[in-house]
Amino acid sequence: HGCEYMTGGLVTILGDTGINFGAGMTGGFAYVYDAAGQFADRTNQDIDIQRIGAEYMEAHRNHLRGVITEFVRETGSARGQAILDNFSDAIGRFWLIKPKAASLDSLLEDLQERAA
Repeated sequence: HGCEYMTGGLVTILGDTGINFGAGMTGGFAYVYDAAGQFADRTNQDIDIQRIGAEYMEAHRNHLRGVITEFVRETGSARGQAILDNFSDAIGRFWLIKPKAASLDSLLEDLQERAA
């Protein structure tokens, strides 16, 4: 039940998830790495999921790369480093998850406003 009742902020998941992901999610967003290709079948139907490989998602791809880079720098994560080393291929396995009511264009802006 990852991101259950999430109301804001950002979550980045580089591992497996359970079922009913995003149940009750009303704010914030998540990036989920889907190595097994099963994530879409494990989500709650009240959220939106989108692949971030499309051209119009460039800002999110750049943001995700920065988030993973910082994570690797702080933790030494081998999985994170492997994703960065193969980012152009790995990006096709990432999903962006958001509440249906949230505007895709406003997600990064809202995150920056919260950080200010």
